[in-house]
Amino acid sequence: MRRSARVSAPGRVCPVSYRHGARALAAPAELEVDTLWIAGGLYGNPLALERLVRLYEAEPGAKALTFNGDFHWFDVFPGDFAQIERGVSPFLATRGNVETELAAPVDGAGCGCAYPDWVDEATVERSNRVIERLRATAARSPQALERLAGLPMYLVAAVAGERVAVVHGDADSLAGWGFSQEALSTQPGRAAAARAFAPANARIFASSHSCLPVLQRFTGGQVIANNGSAGMPNFHGTRFGLATRISVRPSAKALYGTRAAHLYVEAVPLDYDADAWQRRFLAQWPQGSAAYASYYRRICEGPDYRSEQALRREAALAA
Repeated sequence: MRRSARVSAPGRVCPVSYRHGARALAAPAELEVDTLWIAGGLYGNPLALERLVRLYEAEPGAKALTFNGDFHWFDVFPGDFAQIERGVSPFLATRGNVETELAAPVDGAGCGCAYPDWVDEATVERSNRVIERLRATAARSPQALERLAGLPMYLVAAVAGERVAVVHGDADSLAGWGFSQEALSTQPGRAAAARAFAPANARIFASSHSCLPVLQRFTGGQVIANNGSAGMPNFHGTRFGLATRISVRPSAKALYGTRAAHLYVEAVPLDYDADAWQRRFLAQWPQGSAAYASYYRRICEGPDYRSEQALRREAALAA
């Protein structure tokens, strides 16, 4: 897809160090479970974190929970930052661009989002201001920064024998947008995404980063599951986050889902206390702040996106 001519600007650049390539994902699986939960884009929401952990703890059988990046973002109060660290650290995690730019900032990367050209310049600039404020908070927690720096960019799991590649962005890059709902809305975007399954030797890609959810199935039973955001609303008129659940069993709580071979791939709502989260957000990001301008309306009303847009028709797998 066409990228901005300003691709080297902070917030739009994708650093070379972010790139892992699809072939790296063909590595042996690091764990084998019957159920895998993936939560990307927690964005510093401790109430969503609490709800997620409760749902996960109620899950029977062999299981794992992984946070695939951007679990920090709005948590600029030191107590909130520490609470997110305590809540995430007992579980598996990969780093997103936020954690990467906190622990090992890349010159000129800004927020590290690698925003494509459909994202306006004002949004990019505000995200760069958010990361600067969050860096000041994180600098007070050297042990946390050391932990974040040690997190991998991706994780490979086996769910009942089927390989799941957990990434933050897409198959090639930590900040890639190839698994975004925008890219997967186009035939070239779907074709490019489909070509990643073979070199990665994956049945399922679990992603986040692009902030809106999409569940795309391909012929042959391959699936891309992007949960959008665990810590913010993902659909108009809603106030819950989403997590991806991949399991041998279906969930009665799933909002929507599909099949990948014998597995159920589902989007599960995280019904956190939305009023309490709004108050907590406003305490850290009042009116006039960068995050307020970019996110507060979404936190209150959800984005201009609907759940029926997230569940996509089956697409052909590239030859």
